[in-house]
Amino acid sequence: MDIQDRIVVVTGAAGGIGRALAQTFAKAGARKVVCADLDGDGADAVAREVGGIGRKADVAREADIQDLIEQTEAEVGPIDLFCSNAGIFTLGGPEVANDAWQRIWDINLMAHVWAARHLVPRMSARGGGSFLNTASAAGLLSQVGSAPYAVTKHAAVGFAEWLAFTYADQGIKVSVLCPQAVRTNMTLGHEDHVASIDGMLEPGPVAEACLDAIRRETFLVLPHPEVLQYMRNKTADYDRWIGGMRKLNRRFSGA
Repeated sequence: MDIQDRIVVVTGAAGGIGRALAQTFAKAGARKVVCADLDGDGADAVAREVGGIGRKADVAREADIQDLIEQTEAEVGPIDLFCSNAGIFTLGGPEVANDAWQRIWDINLMAHVWAARHLVPRMSARGGGSFLNTASAAGLLSQVGSAPYAVTKHAAVGFAEWLAFTYADQGIKVSVLCPQAVRTNMTLGHEDHVASIDGMLEPGPVAEACLDAIRRETFLVLPHPEVLQYMRNKTADYDRWIGGMRKLNRRFSGA
């Protein structure tokens, strides 16, 4: 897909990768970028930067995503690209409280499901469209210190895969972003953690990698190219990979 003259929605747009996506798409010639975030003032600020439209939306609520889609299509035009980018991080394992598990599940996975639920029928009816779903390298590998993040990002990758092959014949394209550490509020104070083992990227180059993937209509976006080899190592010898992750867990958890 060529972004020129397209209508784009970006969630989690008030900062980090979302802000960089909005800036990158606007620079690439998008007709309008709708910047959505729970931080409505932040979304408005980014929208002013890029000549777009700001919207307050809580992606943990299906009704907010439905309203975002319906309002955009009614007032701006048909959505060509929906970037389901908002995400959160929660430390811990099975001891994490149920409400915290539910919230990260809703934001990191169900927000993608709800966007597809309300947008796929519209895109299919008009011959196609594109989704960019932000997951993580944790969705392909795992995440030391956070079962909720690892589990929800795996689920996000799985849903993106299913979306891609199920609706390809209706002209719908899907790309899934799986970086390691990116300099955002989520990684603030964790610059030396395991996700930074291959370096921490700025949001700008990550957004450029997404733009390139959307233009080429490729599924997997890996701003850290090392992740591809880690995936190959994992599938080649799962037990050896688990052993390597065990060592990383000792190193970064202090165990």
